[in-house]
Amino acid sequence: RGVSAAEAAELRARLRAVRHTVLVLSGKGGVGKSTFSALLAHGLAADETKQVALLDIDICGPSIPKIMGLEGEQVHQSGSGWSPVYVEENLGVMSAGFLLSSPDDAVIWRGPKKNGLIKQFLRDVDWGEVDYLIVDTPPGTSDEHLSIVQYLSAAHIDGAVIITTPQEVSLQDVRKEINFCHKVKLPIIGVVENMSGFVCPKCKNESQIFPPTTGGAEKMCQNLSVPLLGKVPLDPQIGKSCDRGQSFLAEAPESPATVSYRNIIQRIQEYCEQHHLQEEKIM
Repeated sequence: RGVSAAEAAELRARLRAVRHTVLVLSGKGGVGKSTFSALLAHGLAADETKQVALLDIDICGPSIPKIMGLEGEQVHQSGSGWSPVYVEENLGVMSAGFLLSSPDDAVIWRGPKKNGLIKQFLRDVDWGEVDYLIVDTPPGTSDEHLSIVQYLSAAHIDGAVIITTPQEVSLQDVRKEINFCHKVKLPIIGVVENMSGFVCPKCKNESQIFPPTTGGAEKMCQNLSVPLLGKVPLDPQIGKSCDRGQSFLAEAPESPATVSYRNIIQRIQEYCEQHHLQEEKIM
């Protein structure tokens, strides 16, 4: 099912002030996709001249409110639509989690209702002028993914960042996600290998918690001709920061994981700027 001309015009009108849109995908659950989405948003918003929006479309498992320190917040309606919940003046967030009466509430919805809420998030949220819209998606390649790609394609989309962990059981699902991107003509910005080794803070030796038995993301990216944006090592502080709703990048600026995140974020920014220039040339 496509997007009607009227819907496309409506979405274009609402999202015309969004400069860059990045989807964060992964075929497998539990690989750190929401954590990456949150830290990407924090990293981009560290530049106070940039306006950043984080949209959580993981409707059945919305963890972004917790990770961003926004649990218990409510969505407010204004004359121009729903207002995002702000972490900082230049970082706004929208999630299905804000619509639940309790964080423990289960969302038991069929596809059409989920699609309706995704469309509502894009059409009815007053994002304002935004440099980067980051979209955190659920695992897999189903309804929500098709909907967000269709709706955003009617407006503008830069591409997808795909998150994996090193072991084959994760890479297997990520290959499906890459295949999905090719089928729906969604550009792939690159792959991030999360939980890529653990450096002991005392002895400094590195352990492979998730052994890359088939060569990890690096080998997969070579085989599929997809860019590898970087590898993020495990750091227990990441989980602690997420549970407290704090930015790990700010709390642990010297961590090897922070250094890796900053390099990856820079590469995503460079890709988006390049993509923007190419689009301007075509227009």
